[in-house]
Amino acid sequence: MNASKHLDDCLGDGIDDALKAFCATGICCGLDKADAAQLLAMAQPVSFTSGSRMVRHGEPSRGAYVIRKGRIEARVTLPGGGEKTVVELADGSMFGEMSLLENGQSIASVFAVSHVDGWFIERNLFRALIAGRNPAALAIQRTITSGLVARLAILNGDLQKQIAPEDRPVTEPAPAYDPLAELPRGGSNQFDCRRFLSLLPFFTGFTSDEIDCVIASAKILDVPRGQWLFAAGQPADACYLVVRGAVEANIYIEDCVRRLAVLGPGSLVGYMGILAGLPHNANTVAREHTTLLEFSAAHFMRLYNGTSGAEVKTQHAIQCNLLQSLSRAYSQLSRLITQARLSEALQARALRAGI
Repeated sequence: MNASKHLDDCLGDGIDDALKAFCATGICCGLDKADAAQLLAMAQPVSFTSGSRMVRHGEPSRGAYVIRKGRIEARVTLPGGGEKTVVELADGSMFGEMSLLENGQSIASVFAVSHVDGWFIERNLFRALIAGRNPAALAIQRTITSGLVARLAILNGDLQKQIAPEDRPVTEPAPAYDPLAELPRGGSNQFDCRRFLSLLPFFTGFTSDEIDCVIASAKILDVPRGQWLFAAGQPADACYLVVRGAVEANIYIEDCVRRLAVLGPGSLVGYMGILAGLPHNANTVAREHTTLLEFSAAHFMRLYNGTSGAEVKTQHAIQCNLLQSLSRAYSQLSRLITQARLSEALQARALRAGI
């Protein structure tokens, strides 16, 4: 059954109104009417009353919700108890979109703040379109990825507002120039990079020919311990896949350094600025002797926008890296908020005892 007939059967005379409302939502940005109709054909209409829980934190995620009308809040559970609202969305928005990219668990509980009408898109149906390299599904997947990049940037901004006991003093200024400009590119005399790539999580499910396609224009780069890859504010002209070793992503907050993550083999770093069209928003430094694959921004975007089997698999690998970064940011933010509340409670108790 084709999409148009399925829409007629399911919606009858209301097809035009439903399709018009669906096309007005963010998930359909850039899609023509036929592509939007194909997506609507797999979407299940849903409604929730005000105050009801739509998604429970920790439960398996099955798909994404598109809000036709209404308001919702996404709340994370804090380790010390209680909840924090991290996202508020209304008409035309989508949530749960991470489940369209990868299996996993819901990282937040979602509540209807008002009566909510919308649609539910089941993950397996959407992934079937991706597997078939459906242009509309691939376009939607890129829209979702862009939204998650923006969400991660907001989370990182929230992290900078929190006090972290593990922050350490800045010991060296960030470089004002490209720190890798003078380092040689090409082969490595110490490490057979190509034979090792198939073992990296990034290339899970790739054939040997697909790996060769992805790395065709990439450069191999060996960096010593302590070598800067890039600093916050520098142009995102390239991104890097860690092949061997480890790098640390951190940010400078006034006179302190805050570690965001330590990233080992198979991790992609520096790609967020390329996707967002913005400068790097963090520093990255090698924690030990490290071998990297360097992708120019132009090469990376060709892979990200492509439709071949290798390119679609690369897009999935990029999204997996992004989802891991989001999970780390949510966990770190929850931990820092809990620590701050505990510190405030202890200070209040000490003050009362002193009085």
